[in-house]
Amino acid sequence: MTAASDTPLNDIVDATAQAVAGDPAKAQVLFSAAGIAEGAVGSAVTAGTYTVRVDEPAALGGAGTAPNPVEFYLAALISCQVVTYRFWAQRLGIVVDGLRIDAEGDLDVRGFFGLDDTVRAGFQQVRVTVHIDGPEPAQRYAELQAAVDAHCPVLDISTGPTPVLTTLITAELENSTVPA
Repeated sequence: MTAASDTPLNDIVDATAQAVAGDPAKAQVLFSAAGIAEGAVGSAVTAGTYTVRVDEPAALGGAGTAPNPVEFYLAALISCQVVTYRFWAQRLGIVVDGLRIDAEGDLDVRGFFGLDDTVRAGFQQVRVTVHIDGPEPAQRYAELQAAVDAHCPVLDISTGPTPVLTTLITAELENSTVPA
Protein backbone atom coordinates (compact mmCIF):
# COMPACT_ATOMS: atom_id res chain seq x y z
CA MET A 1 0.00 0.00 0.00
CA THR A 2 2.67 2.52 0.95
CA ALA A 3 6.03 2.28 -0.71
CA ALA A 4 9.40 3.78 0.05
CA SER A 5 9.96 7.50 0.52
CA ASP A 6 10.79 8.17 -3.16
CA THR A 7 7.21 7.70 -4.43
CA PRO A 8 4.98 10.27 -6.23
CA LEU A 9 3.37 11.61 -3.04
CA ASN A 10 6.75 12.90 -1.91
CA ASP A 11 7.20 14.45 -5.35
CA ILE A 12 3.98 16.42 -4.79
CA VAL A 13 5.20 17.65 -1.41
CA ASP A 14 8.62 18.58 -2.81
CA ALA A 15 7.14 20.41 -5.82
CA THR A 16 4.78 22.31 -3.53
CA ALA A 17 7.62 23.26 -1.19
CA GLN A 18 9.60 24.65 -4.14
CA ALA A 19 6.58 26.51 -5.54
CA VAL A 20 5.78 28.31 -2.28
CA ALA A 21 9.31 28.82 -0.95
CA GLY A 22 9.68 32.31 -2.37
CA ASP A 23 6.06 33.37 -1.94
CA PRO A 24 3.97 31.91 0.92
CA ALA A 25 0.84 33.44 -0.66
CA LYS A 26 1.12 30.74 -3.32
CA ALA A 27 0.33 28.17 -0.61
CA GLN A 28 -3.20 29.52 -0.13
CA VAL A 29 -5.92 27.30 -1.63
CA LEU A 30 -9.63 28.06 -1.66
CA PHE A 31 -12.10 25.20 -1.38
CA SER A 32 -15.81 25.82 -1.70
CA ALA A 33 -19.17 24.11 -1.70
CA ALA A 34 -22.76 25.22 -2.21
CA GLY A 35 -25.96 23.61 -1.06
CA ILE A 36 -29.68 23.83 -1.66
CA ALA A 37 -32.54 22.52 0.45
CA GLU A 38 -34.27 19.31 -0.64
CA GLY A 39 -37.21 17.62 1.01
CA ALA A 40 -38.04 18.21 4.67
CA VAL A 41 -34.46 18.56 6.00
CA GLY A 42 -32.25 17.23 3.21
CA SER A 43 -29.86 19.06 0.95
CA ALA A 44 -27.87 18.68 -2.24
CA VAL A 45 -24.34 19.97 -1.88
CA THR A 46 -22.12 20.67 -4.85
CA ALA A 47 -18.37 20.59 -4.29
CA GLY A 48 -16.37 21.03 -7.46
CA THR A 49 -17.94 18.78 -10.07
CA TYR A 50 -19.52 16.48 -7.48
CA THR A 51 -22.93 16.58 -5.85
CA VAL A 52 -23.63 14.78 -2.61
CA ARG A 53 -27.01 14.32 -0.99
CA VAL A 54 -27.43 14.85 2.75
CA ASP A 55 -30.48 13.85 4.80
CA GLU A 56 -31.50 12.99 8.33
CA PRO A 57 -33.01 9.79 9.64
CA ALA A 58 -36.79 9.77 10.25
CA ALA A 59 -36.22 10.30 13.99
CA LEU A 60 -34.70 13.69 13.14
CA GLY A 61 -37.30 14.72 10.55
CA GLY A 62 -35.73 13.33 7.40
CA ALA A 63 -36.43 10.50 5.00
CA GLY A 64 -33.15 8.69 5.70
CA THR A 65 -32.14 8.80 2.03
CA ALA A 66 -28.50 9.79 2.63
CA PRO A 67 -25.96 10.19 5.42
CA ASN A 68 -26.65 13.07 7.79
CA PRO A 69 -24.25 16.02 8.25
CA VAL A 70 -22.43 14.57 11.26
CA GLU A 71 -21.94 11.27 9.41
CA PHE A 72 -20.42 13.28 6.55
CA TYR A 73 -18.17 14.97 9.11
CA LEU A 74 -16.99 11.52 10.31
CA ALA A 75 -16.45 10.51 6.67
CA ALA A 76 -14.45 13.69 6.05
CA LEU A 77 -12.33 13.05 9.13
CA ILE A 78 -11.68 9.43 8.16
CA SER A 79 -10.84 10.22 4.55
CA CYS A 80 -8.54 13.07 5.56
CA GLN A 81 -6.79 10.78 8.05
CA VAL A 82 -6.31 8.14 5.31
CA VAL A 83 -4.74 10.70 2.96
CA THR A 84 -2.57 12.14 5.73
CA TYR A 85 -1.40 8.68 6.83
CA ARG A 86 -0.39 7.89 3.24
CA PHE A 87 1.48 11.17 2.74
CA TRP A 88 3.31 11.00 6.05
CA ALA A 89 4.14 7.30 5.78
CA GLN A 90 5.96 8.10 2.57
CA ARG A 91 7.60 11.24 3.97
CA LEU A 92 8.88 9.28 6.97
CA GLY A 93 9.75 6.13 4.98
CA ILE A 94 7.32 4.00 6.98
CA VAL A 95 5.87 0.96 5.24
CA VAL A 96 2.10 0.54 5.65
CA ASP A 97 0.61 -2.65 4.23
CA GLY A 98 -2.96 -2.06 5.38
CA LEU A 99 -4.90 0.86 6.80
CA ARG A 100 -8.47 1.07 8.09
CA ILE A 101 -9.89 3.91 10.14
CA ASP A 102 -13.12 3.89 12.11
CA ALA A 103 -14.73 6.91 13.77
CA GLU A 104 -17.74 7.40 15.99
CA GLY A 105 -19.11 10.38 17.83
CA ASP A 106 -21.50 11.03 20.69
CA LEU A 107 -24.17 13.64 19.99
CA ASP A 108 -26.83 14.78 22.45
CA VAL A 109 -29.77 16.02 20.34
CA ARG A 110 -30.98 18.27 23.17
CA GLY A 111 -28.37 20.80 22.02
CA PHE A 112 -29.47 20.71 18.37
CA PHE A 113 -33.17 20.98 19.21
CA GLY A 114 -32.59 23.75 21.77
CA LEU A 115 -34.05 21.67 24.57
CA ASP A 116 -31.11 22.43 26.86
CA ASP A 117 -28.84 25.37 26.07
CA THR A 118 -26.13 23.95 28.35
CA VAL A 119 -25.75 20.97 25.99
CA ARG A 120 -23.39 21.46 23.07
CA ALA A 121 -25.08 21.16 19.65
CA GLY A 122 -22.18 19.18 18.16
CA PHE A 123 -20.38 16.03 19.16
CA GLN A 124 -19.48 15.73 22.81
CA GLN A 125 -16.66 13.39 21.84
CA VAL A 126 -15.29 11.74 18.71
CA ARG A 127 -13.28 8.52 18.87
CA VAL A 128 -10.99 7.52 16.00
CA THR A 129 -9.53 4.02 15.81
CA VAL A 130 -6.69 3.41 13.37
CA HIS A 131 -5.95 -0.16 12.32
CA ILE A 132 -2.53 -0.26 10.68
CA ASP A 133 -0.59 -3.25 9.41
CA GLY A 134 2.98 -3.54 8.25
CA PRO A 135 6.49 -4.66 9.14
CA GLU A 136 7.48 -1.61 11.20
CA PRO A 137 7.87 -1.68 14.99
CA ALA A 138 5.02 -0.11 17.00
CA GLN A 139 7.18 2.94 17.79
CA ARG A 140 7.45 3.84 14.09
CA TYR A 141 3.66 3.68 13.73
CA ALA A 142 3.32 5.85 16.84
CA GLU A 143 5.68 8.35 15.16
CA LEU A 144 3.45 8.22 12.09
CA GLN A 145 0.32 8.78 14.19
CA ALA A 146 1.91 11.84 15.82
CA ALA A 147 2.73 13.30 12.39
CA VAL A 148 -0.81 12.63 11.16
CA ASP A 149 -2.39 14.16 14.25
CA ALA A 150 -0.22 17.27 13.78
CA HIS A 151 -0.96 17.70 10.06
CA CYS A 152 -4.45 16.36 9.25
CA PRO A 153 -6.53 19.37 8.08
CA VAL A 154 -9.95 18.00 9.10
CA LEU A 155 -8.63 16.99 12.52
CA ASP A 156 -7.19 20.49 12.88
CA ILE A 157 -10.56 22.04 11.96
CA SER A 158 -12.10 19.93 14.73
CA THR A 159 -9.59 20.57 17.47
CA GLY A 160 -8.55 24.17 16.86
CA PRO A 161 -10.65 27.29 16.68
CA THR A 162 -11.61 28.13 13.10
CA PRO A 163 -13.25 31.52 12.57
CA VAL A 164 -16.51 31.25 10.65
CA LEU A 165 -18.08 34.35 9.16
CA THR A 166 -21.70 33.95 8.05
CA THR A 167 -23.22 36.40 5.58
CA LEU A 168 -27.02 36.52 5.52
CA ILE A 169 -28.61 37.83 2.33
CA THR A 170 -32.36 38.37 2.11
CA ALA A 171 -34.56 40.23 -0.35
CA GLU A 172 -35.26 42.81 2.35
CA LEU A 173 -31.77 43.12 3.74
CA GLU A 174 -29.32 43.19 0.82
CA ASN A 175 -26.19 42.18 2.75
CA SER A 176 -25.86 41.71 6.49
CA THR A 177 -22.82 40.10 8.06
CA VAL A 178 -23.56 38.00 11.12
CA PRO A 179 -20.63 36.44 13.03
CA ALA A 180 -21.19 32.73 13.61
